[in-house]
Amino acid sequence: MLLYEASYGVAPASRRLSGKYPAFLLQITCLILCVCMLLSPLAAKTPPAAALDSGYVRALAAADHLLQAWQSADVENGMVLLTSHAKEAATTEVVERFFSGPGPSAYEIGRGKLLKRGRYEFPVVLVSGAANGVHARRRFSSIVIVDTGHNDWAVDKLP
Repeated sequence: MLLYEASYGVAPASRRLSGKYPAFLLQITCLILCVCMLLSPLAAKTPPAAALDSGYVRALAAADHLLQAWQSADVENGMVLLTSHAKEAATTEVVERFFSGPGPSAYEIGRGKLLKRGRYEFPVVLVSGAANGVHARRRFSSIVIVDTGHNDWAVDKLP
């Protein structure tokens, strides 16, 4: 037995581990790969948010001003925000009916999209309650805002 150990030149304990080494290495490699695959989505960069131009911000503000006028039933300030095209498309009666909703009201403005240069469309939800406050009604629509020149934005289509 001494001759056998001397021929290899390594300790008996080392010889016992050498037979298990490839399996151990395979297990460690698989473990490292699994951990890397699980962490790779966390390390991925999120795509940069699309830069908002100043036109989008002004168009959103115009939509918000119109809907604030609707919420407070302020026909005068609402009419000022309409383009001549919107005033022609909607009769005075329709505009007054739009601004004079019964009971409490609220609104939501969604993310707008550029239709073409100087023209944005925003999805809106108009929530109006009955005078007795029993039922609220939600109406889904959209509002179109246009650049009328000199960075003035106006509503071209009522919701």
